[in-house]
Amino acid sequence: MRRTALFRILAVSASAALLPALASAQSYPARAIRIIVPAPPGGAIDIIARVVGEKLSASLGQPVVIDNKPGADGNLGVDAVAKAAPDGYTVVLTDISTLTISPLVMAKLPYDPAKDLAPITMVSFSAHALAVNPSVPAKTFPELIAYSKAHPGKVNFAAGNQVTRLIAEHLKKTSGIDMLSVPYKGGAAALNALIAGEVDVSLVGLLAALPHIQGGKVRAMATTGPARASVLPGIPTLSESGVAGFVSGSWQGLLAPAGTPPAVIAKLNAAVAAVLNEPALKARLAGQGTDVVGDSAEHFAAFLRADAATWKKVAQQAGIKPE
Repeated sequence: MRRTALFRILAVSASAALLPALASAQSYPARAIRIIVPAPPGGAIDIIARVVGEKLSASLGQPVVIDNKPGADGNLGVDAVAKAAPDGYTVVLTDISTLTISPLVMAKLPYDPAKDLAPITMVSFSAHALAVNPSVPAKTFPELIAYSKAHPGKVNFAAGNQVTRLIAEHLKKTSGIDMLSVPYKGGAAALNALIAGEVDVSLVGLLAALPHIQGGKVRAMATTGPARASVLPGIPTLSESGVAGFVSGSWQGLLAPAGTPPAVIAKLNAAVAAVLNEPALKARLAGQGTDVVGDSAEHFAAFLRADAATWKKVAQQAGIKPE
């Protein structure tokens, strides 16, 4: 009898402890939500955040503020969310660079992606374009390899973040191309450098680069997806260009601080999924080279684990170690 009574007291106490969290989740959101973008304005993540944020604000009935917080290859902004209050009012829209690549190349990362963040949903996925400044005489990727070998140390590659740096190193190893990586603070800065002719080559996100490709400011030589991009059907993949099996791309995902109530995660997941399912938004992003996703929090978490394992193997093969 005493044990039964004790269990009843513990059950009542546990239920009472859950009431504030449940009440908070039911009233969520009661004020503005801040989406931190760990990159400067103008890049792929920023564009997606603003497109989705505008629709999300209308859906949730609260302002959605986009807060650009670049620095440390995007890790400054992600770290700010990892250390924010776990209440659903500060989230981050980030990508493969900060969650998958940074742990492989940075020895002292201020946060642990697997422990300090709670996945909400993968928002989108897009292939990269291997693009060159129009002044580069090579027209195809095999020609670019030959050109780089004929001019050793002369072909410069703009690395906008750690993921493009890692892909470039992997590409150098698998294709034999001779490129010198030049670091830039974000994809937008790398793209601007390519347009200005400061560098010869870069891997650029289709979402940000497509208008410049179509306008002739940069020339797409290949894409990194498993198939040709629908917005650039005349441009071959790298696999078609002689680098058999080479596939990569960038995904963007929404995450909250670890410890955010599951009911709040679920509400955000459902709201974002509904926004991403709008035909107009789908068409808008697809027309710029990005496919929307909107999966479950559980599926996104499983994907993150698998992606980390895949790129760890690539880093090991490329001889890249944390610095």
